[in-house]
Amino acid sequence: MPTVDPAAFTRTMAHVPSPVTVVTTVDGTGRRWGFTAGSFTSLSLDPPLVLVCPAKTASCHPAFVAADRFLVNVLSTGQVPIAGAFARSGGDKFAGTPMEPCEFGLPGLRAATARLACTLHEVLDGGDHSILVGRVEAVYEGGTEPLVYHNRRFARPDAGPVRAPAATR
Repeated sequence: MPTVDPAAFTRTMAHVPSPVTVVTTVDGTGRRWGFTAGSFTSLSLDPPLVLVCPAKTASCHPAFVAADRFLVNVLSTGQVPIAGAFARSGGDKFAGTPMEPCEFGLPGLRAATARLACTLHEVLDGGDHSILVGRVEAVYEGGTEPLVYHNRRFARPDAGPVRAPAATR
């Protein structure tokens, strides 16, 4: 079986746009934890499941795999600094951010594009990441334009719809 070059894999995946999310939880001691997720997607409608993937090397990893609940904040286009703050390791990621208690009392962004409050459904092995499967218990829709990450930069979705070409006979 041929091996895929990690650099080529990274370059290729940069072409796949993804939503920018900050995932938060609170551990048993009351400490808040959070990270900017590079992988987030819906998984199932019945039951409603999403997945998010923290790196196993992240300092927040133990808190998330042990958490009963977590909150996915889908960032809006004006929240690039928040994405950057939660992407860094170390320090107080919550300092200087407008995080406040939201669903389940978890730290959230009132101005987020969307929030999904989850109970931890399952933790799966995903190589150098863990796959946290969350059962969605509550949702919030903010109505703002979402922030996306594409080709190694933050972007906004193109507002224009793509029209399918007319069928040829």
